Amino acid sequence: MNKNIVLGLFAAALFFPILLPSSQADAQQSNYVATTPRIDGFDVEPVDEPTPGNELEFTLYGSPGGSAAVKIGGATGSVVLVETEAGVYEGTYTIRRRDKINSVSNATANLRLGNRVISAILDEPLIGRAGVGSARNPAPVVRSPVIPNIDRFDVDPPARLATGEDLILMLTGTPGGTASAKIVGVKGKVVLNEIRAGVYEGIYTIKSRDRIAANAAVTGTLRVGDQEKSRVLGQSLVENANSSSRTRPAARCVTCGVVEAINLVEVKGEGTYLGKIAGGLAGALLGSQVGQGRGTTAAEIAAAAGGVFVGNEIEKKMKTTKHYEVVVRLENGGSQTITYNERPNFSVGSKVKVENEALTLIN
Repeated sequence: MNKNIVLGLFAAALFFPILLPSSQADAQQSNYVATTPRIDGFDVEPVDEPTPGNELEFTLYGSPGGSAAVKIGGATGSVVLVETEAGVYEGTYTIRRRDKINSVSNATANLRLGNRVISAILDEPLIGRAGVGSARNPAPVVRSPVIPNIDRFDVDPPARLATGEDLILMLTGTPGGTASAKIVGVKGKVVLNEIRAGVYEGIYTIKSRDRIAANAAVTGTLRVGDQEKSRVLGQSLVENANSSSRTRPAARCVTCGVVEAINLVEVKGEGTYLGKIAGGLAGALLGSQVGQGRGTTAAEIAAAAGGVFVGNEIEKKMKTTKHYEVVVRLENGGSQTITYNERPNFSVGSKVKVENEALTLIN
């Protein structure tokens, strides 16, 4: 068989299968939806002393279906948190001899969902009161010029305390601090994010493991520097319970907002060795035609090199994907990004509501 025909068939056999991975990638892309993860709480069971063998038990509450880990300052390793229940991640770190953990060491939790990551820094010490200020772990003396103040601490309660219901906690006070809430019957703390200057808000979704009563004590804490202020919630956790003596804050849509931007995002594909081989063979085949089929070796090498580049670029082009990212500015001051594979029928300025990782128009 003619050498040129053999080369041509071999190049075609290698080149056309490239279409299949691209199609599979497109199919996977059509099912891809980017969701911004959320951390609702991050807590630790501290140890009295950071001696080798003692264990730090971490709990993180957030978006379900993700992967979570904690990095500890002064530790030689990190800890992976396992999702023990939907949205509940737990893990234990055993202190090692080489660790340099002390009373001022911090811990940072990362929660990944798809290609998005969110972080939270622990707002309490890893070493319990017995270890603070000890000879082994001397606590630095720091004086903060700002004494935090809490003006108001409220909850927007659900109709019933059932699994899946949301408790929306709101604290108003000194800006620029870190706020959290502790609910009796819930393991860990609820993180309250500063959505506006001096306004902190957090949402806790009730889990099946929780044992929350309508009159459960809830303590809000605001820390600025090394100074801390706490306040106990003065209302029921159930809607309309004891309504004669309780004042429920005005209900509001925490998932409603306005479309702020619609961005077209192009993700370029990566070339593989298949595209390079196919392109190189095709280039060599063309090079061999120089001089009426009596091409020189130099011509064939040059054409093959060019073919490698072209084949690689063609494969990248074939694997390039596009999607639209819709940025929503929520009424509470936060933002959320929802991804669509096709351009949605929204425009900038549209009033929308975030529901089940998608947007619906609000009339």
